[in-house]
Amino acid sequence: MTAHRHIPRLGLLAVSIGLGFAAQAQTKTENLGTIVVTGQRASLQSALDKQRNAQGVLSVVHADGIGQLPDDNAAEALARLPGVTLERDQGEGRFVRVRGLGSDYNTISINGATVPASEAGRRSPGLDVVPAGLIRSLEVHKTLTPDMDASSLGGSVSVNTLTAFDVAGRLLSVDLGANHDTNLGATKPRLGVTFADRFADGKLGLAVSVSRDQRRFASDNVETGGAWDEDGKLEELELRRYDILRTRTGAALSLDWRPSAGQQLYLRGFTSRFSDDEQRQALAVEFEDAQSAGALGDGTAVRELKARRETARTASLALGGQLALTGWLLQAETGLGRAEERTPEGLAGAAFEADFSGLGFSDSRRPLLQGPAGLRQAGAYELDEVEIEDSRARDRVRHLKLDVQRTLDLAGGAELTIKTGAKATRRHKDNQQETYVLDSDALGERGLADVSGTAGVNYPWGGSFGPAMDAGKLRALWRSLKLADYRDDEDSLVGDVDLKEQVDAFYAQATWERGGTQLLGGVRLERVRFQARGNALVDGDVAAVRVDTRSTHWLPALMLRQDLGGQLLARAAFTSSLVRPSFEQLSPGRVVDGDEAELGNPSLKPLRSRNLDIGLEQGLGRDGTVSAYAFSKRIRDFVFQTDLAGTPGWEGFDQVNTFANGASARVHGVELAYNQALRSLPAPFNNLIVGANASLVRSKARVGGYDGGVWKSREISLPSQSDRSVNLSLGWEGQGLSARLALNHQSSYLLEVGDVFDAARDLRVDGQRRVDLSLKYKFSRQLELSAEVANLTNQAYYVYQSAPAQNAQYERYGRSIKLGLKWSLF
Repeated sequence: MTAHRHIPRLGLLAVSIGLGFAAQAQTKTENLGTIVVTGQRASLQSALDKQRNAQGVLSVVHADGIGQLPDDNAAEALARLPGVTLERDQGEGRFVRVRGLGSDYNTISINGATVPASEAGRRSPGLDVVPAGLIRSLEVHKTLTPDMDASSLGGSVSVNTLTAFDVAGRLLSVDLGANHDTNLGATKPRLGVTFADRFADGKLGLAVSVSRDQRRFASDNVETGGAWDEDGKLEELELRRYDILRTRTGAALSLDWRPSAGQQLYLRGFTSRFSDDEQRQALAVEFEDAQSAGALGDGTAVRELKARRETARTASLALGGQLALTGWLLQAETGLGRAEERTPEGLAGAAFEADFSGLGFSDSRRPLLQGPAGLRQAGAYELDEVEIEDSRARDRVRHLKLDVQRTLDLAGGAELTIKTGAKATRRHKDNQQETYVLDSDALGERGLADVSGTAGVNYPWGGSFGPAMDAGKLRALWRSLKLADYRDDEDSLVGDVDLKEQVDAFYAQATWERGGTQLLGGVRLERVRFQARGNALVDGDVAAVRVDTRSTHWLPALMLRQDLGGQLLARAAFTSSLVRPSFEQLSPGRVVDGDEAELGNPSLKPLRSRNLDIGLEQGLGRDGTVSAYAFSKRIRDFVFQTDLAGTPGWEGFDQVNTFANGASARVHGVELAYNQALRSLPAPFNNLIVGANASLVRSKARVGGYDGGVWKSREISLPSQSDRSVNLSLGWEGQGLSARLALNHQSSYLLEVGDVFDAARDLRVDGQRRVDLSLKYKFSRQLELSAEVANLTNQAYYVYQSAPAQNAQYERYGRSIKLGLKWSLF
């Protein structure tokens, strides 16, 4: 069933605008600045205060709000904001998409320092490495002023940790809790400690937060990968059972020296260690001939185990300050960030094969495997191969910036603020990988029974699919071997890359303000230099690849804010932004094997966007706000995957997979938001807090390639872009009790272009609706008990090919329950 039947667009628009503009404004309009939409409640007034003092279009989640929903990390908290959706991994939010644009097109910073990405091919980091307990606020800047980094097309996400000046006095709190997974039945602990205080007559502030969180959980999966032929028959399928232990350990430090008004020196540090220990038991079947549901035939079955522990470390440090002189404000900052991901001796796959007759499946949406009894017994399976990976990816970012600001009083009560500055950023990304492949020649004739335990794999759809493979027994098979003798040169050489990026930026902007009118204009200049080093493997021969590129970009901006009275604001903004393609797309590595080739493209141009935002915001006293905003983006040099076979330089090739710049892509949409504490209603309804936001987005781009030397193309929506995303929440607070029920919905979206010539091969993610519940009871000012349930309805993740009936991936995660006890000593 399509999502629009549940959430009509015109009805949603009418409800959102009508609820807000029908309410009566109760306070005098103040000097409002940025559009802020609180993501999760409790401190609605604090968020509105931040709105009055900021610039640009902004959405905010405040720290008090983060604690009110079952959000294990920063990504989960951001999902409550309009225009923000998530890429999930094993049911947990990981990467953030803003206004329909993928995560690599957004910038993430912690306390002002750009956060590098630990994954080899990513430009933007996963926010699941940031425990929610360390965060003071999250901000999503959707329009960029010239004094901000231009390196985001969707939005710039700022993570801010606690400072001692954010609290009224001394703070010391201890948060104890447990995480329980209903699918696995496992429970793991979590702990958080926060301290903040001021010294030296209130001039020196120190804040420290530490957090440790563990979660043990399981997920169940059946997938085909889209292996349906033109007649709707299935070629292969795979059953998977994941057992995962995730551990997050983080710490944040803030040291502030504020001797007088306008003078500040600060040191902000953040570190996080995220480990993901995963085992994946699998049973895969490849049919000899593609089959319809209910039919039986011959095929090959594979029992497989993947077992690896990935450890990601992220750290950032920012040192800066400001000095206010008569009419002048000087600001300076230097910072660095470092991220690393290591997978030592990871078991990328151990496969044991057997041939069977009488294989089939039922139900094309969640295929159930059918076969003889031997299919689920160890005796028939013999070793195919074992693949081992040892990898390390590193990303380092350094920056230095200086800003100078001058404020002038003009005739007629007008004020002019002139600001200029420069910033230098240096980024270094490298990846080292060693891959080893062992077969029966290396390990001897082995059967599945040699590496299996006595317990079966617990699988909910059709029962166990045989005895569980033992990672320890598998690793023992190669302990006496010299792995270097079994090195896979293709993966090991081509996977080694070294990338350097240098950005020098200069900007100037002026803000004119008089009465209720504010006009900001300016321009940013960015000069980008990129160096790529890697290897090419051409028919077995190795050659070095070196590519250097340079580009210069002028990025103008013009923004208007008009106070219309009665807390009603109108805004319009024309801005420019720029982002480099992902590091996977820019990789210099290439493999040429006969008439087939696969290669990255380090010569890709940056993506440039011209953005238009326009809308209204109505304040509802100090307890709420309602807004309606429209936006449009035109993106030049959009990047897509293509096939260059038959083009100059690739004549005679059957397939050449790479990345190319397209002409342009367009994104446009509407964001609606309403948040209010209903204090004017009669008791007990005056304790209600309601929130609703929705984003309606459309996009289009063209992808294509050469077919027989002739260019062919077709139009698609941008990958990962949902047409509709909606958040609804209903909360109640009173007599020490706090409760909240929240719904997050996003419509289906394109996950992957399967074939640039054939839309029937595309993979789409089905619409998703997650419901979360939180309950808290405060016994006293010092003691609070909480219970939270995430994914209350056990929402599945479903990917299909061409039509919803054709499975590409179906996965369930179960519910996650958190219990907590928070003790505030003072």
